[in-house]
Amino acid sequence: MSNEYPPPPPPPPGDDHGGGWGTPPPPPPPGYGQQYPQGYGQQPPKNSGMAITSLVLGILGVVCCGCGLFSIAAVVFGYLGKKEIAESGGTKTGAGMAQAGFILGIVGIGISVLYWILIALGTFDLNTYSDFG
Repeated sequence: MSNEYPPPPPPPPGDDHGGGWGTPPPPPPPGYGQQYPQGYGQQPPKNSGMAITSLVLGILGVVCCGCGLFSIAAVVFGYLGKKEIAESGGTKTGAGMAQAGFILGIVGIGISVLYWILIALGTFDLNTYSDFG
């Protein structure tokens, strides 16, 4: 008598799921083993600080019509912000904010110049509108 048992019969066709016999295994559930997009694990792009500063200064320059300093600063920061974003290679965003700050700065400079021309012509009298005089 021998200790060897007869080999098991082969599995029926289509029942072994990928062992080389029958049908291929079922597909994995959706999202399982998915490929991540290029650059996965990298930091997302950040807004440019100069672009944000330009937008804030541009808004202040339009609201504070008589002071052109905010508007001039908005134009400068808007230009530098757009340049910084273009040179960042996609690591910085905010080109729209920089452009808006630049445009608001130009509008603020125009309002400021018009305001001071009207003051010089005597159209506005600063003492008339003052509560101190």
